[in-house]
Amino acid sequence: MTDPIVDVGPIAHGGHCVARLDGQVVFVRHTLPGERVRIHITDRSKSFLRADAVEIIEPAPGRVEAPCPDAGPGRCGGCDFQHVDPAAQRELLGDVVREQLRRLAGITWDGEVEAVEPEALGWRTRMQFAVDADGRPGLRKHRSHEIIPVDRCLIAHPDLPDVLGRRWDAESVEAIVSSTGDTILVTDASIPDDVEAAVDGVVAVDGTVRGGRGAVTERVLAADFRVSGSGFWQVHPDAAATLVEAVIEAAEVAEGDTVLDLYAGVGLFTTFLADEAGEESVVFSVESDRGASRDARRNLHDFPQVRLVGETVERALRSGSLGDSADVVVLDPPRTGAKKAVAGIVDLAPRRIVYVACDPAALARDLASFSARGYALDGLRAFALFPMTHHVECVAVLVRE
Repeated sequence: MTDPIVDVGPIAHGGHCVARLDGQVVFVRHTLPGERVRIHITDRSKSFLRADAVEIIEPAPGRVEAPCPDAGPGRCGGCDFQHVDPAAQRELLGDVVREQLRRLAGITWDGEVEAVEPEALGWRTRMQFAVDADGRPGLRKHRSHEIIPVDRCLIAHPDLPDVLGRRWDAESVEAIVSSTGDTILVTDASIPDDVEAAVDGVVAVDGTVRGGRGAVTERVLAADFRVSGSGFWQVHPDAAATLVEAVIEAAEVAEGDTVLDLYAGVGLFTTFLADEAGEESVVFSVESDRGASRDARRNLHDFPQVRLVGETVERALRSGSLGDSADVVVLDPPRTGAKKAVAGIVDLAPRRIVYVACDPAALARDLASFSARGYALDGLRAFALFPMTHHVECVAVLVRE
C-alpha cells in the first residue's frame, strides 16, 4: 500500500501534530502545522492512527534542517523538534499549554513560552544511555524498546563524561555533570580505567558508591546543593535558577510566614523560601524519597526554621504533621500531577499557591480541581527548559477567589 499524503493540522500534546486520513485522526511526528506531507503509518488503534512524516511536500515556516543525523523517522526518539527553529518550537509549546488549559480547565492563557539559554543544543547535563546486546550505548526509538546506538548526542552538555564510542557490560550508563563541574557515572558496568580516571565518582544504580565521590555539588545563585548519584535535579543548566526566581517572585513570602514546600527533593525551593521567610517563620520541606531526604538534611542544616518531613505529600497532609494552616504553599509534583493532594492543600487555606509543573495536561487538570475548591489562577509563566523536545515547564500561582 502506498504511503498516503495528508494536510497537517495543529500541534498536540506529546510532540506530534494532528491530521486526518479518511476521517480518522492521525498523530503525525516530524512535521509542523500547515504542512502537506507523505506519512508512514506506525501504529493503528480503533480510535486513531500514529504516523511519521517521511516526505515533506509543502513545508511550513519554521522548518529547518535537523542538525542531528540520528533524528527523524525510525531513528532516535529522544527529540521531537530537531526539524523546528527554536523560536517556532516555543510557539508550538505555547499552543500546547493554551490548548490544555482551555480544554481541561476552561482557562484562557495568552502568554508566551520564555526562552532559556542555551535554547537549542548542548544543554542536557544528565544523560542516561541504554546499552544494546552488543554493548553499544544509545537511545531508544519513539514508543519502542529498540536501542539506536549513537556516536554523539547533540543535546548533551559538552562537559558530560564521554561514554559513547566504547562497549559497556551493563544495561544502562548515566552520565552527569554539575554546574560546578563535578562529574559522575551511574552504572553497574565495570568502568574502564581511563574513564574512571576522568570522572569524580562512580555510583552503582542501587546508590552504592564504587569509586570516588557519590554526589555532585550544584550551585544555584549563591547556594550550593548536594545531589547524590542519579537523584533528581533539573537537567537544563539554567533551569534551577530560572525556576527559583519565578517561584520566589510568585510566592510573595512575608517574614514570619508558614510555608510548605511539597515534593521538595533536595531542598532547592525550601532554601530560598526559608531565606525569604526569615528565622521567625516555619518552613516545612516534604519529600518521601530517602536519598533526596538525606541530601536535603545536609543542604538545609543552616536553617533552624525548616522542618523536614520524610513522608509522601498525601500522607503528610492527612496526618496533620504540617499543621492546620499555611500562608504559602509551593508544590513541584511528578509528571502525573498532584490530584490526591489538592483537597489537603486547600484545607490549609493558604493565601497563595505556587505550582511548578512539567506536564501541562496534569497542571490543567489540577487547576480545575483547585478552581472547584475556590482557588483561581492568578498568573502563569512557561519556560522552554527542554529544547528540541515537547516538554515545557510552567509556574502557576493561585489565589483564593
